[in-house]
Amino acid sequence: MARAKKKITLEDIPSREQLVNELARVRQNKRFSSTVRSTIYILVIVAAAAVLIATLVLPIFQIYGSSMAPTLEEGDIVAAVKNLEFQRKDLVAFYYNNKILVKRVIANSGEWVDIDEEGNVYVNGELLDEPYLIDRAYGDCDIELPYQVPEGRIFVMGDHRSVSVDSRNSQIGCISDEQIAGRLILRVWPLNVIGKVE
Repeated sequence: MARAKKKITLEDIPSREQLVNELARVRQNKRFSSTVRSTIYILVIVAAAAVLIATLVLPIFQIYGSSMAPTLEEGDIVAAVKNLEFQRKDLVAFYYNNKILVKRVIANSGEWVDIDEEGNVYVNGELLDEPYLIDRAYGDCDIELPYQVPEGRIFVMGDHRSVSVDSRNSQIGCISDEQIAGRLILRVWPLNVIGKVE
């Protein structure tokens, strides 16, 4: 059965104004799609760059436990820099048994560490000035004192000496360069204590 074609009349032909409006709508849809695509690409690139920076240049760590109190509290978030040059009193993050621990550098390679029964720490025979401590403790120490830090390693201790397990214990010992994740430089959370880590 054949159908008759509908005859086109002048009313069926769109006006110039309708054509202009339709063309503007199509162009706007194309611009919107292009803007959305560009925004998504930019967000993906920024996220990838942030992940690379956080992994390779400026790692971010969250503090668990109380071994660094009162300097760092549980839940604090800190940023570090990849660095293998450490000064005494720097805070470092390092890998130990598939965990990342944070401790303070007490002595470098070749230096002698001694700790008395009251928890006073001596490096190369000089009492270490430690204003960041609220209490001193001999702690969990099973190494023979005085102790010389081996070549290529650093001696670290937590600021909460009575609970920290650190280089005083042979289980952790001194830290090698391969274990270092970074030197802490900045606390980024909580907001009320943002600033340099000391």
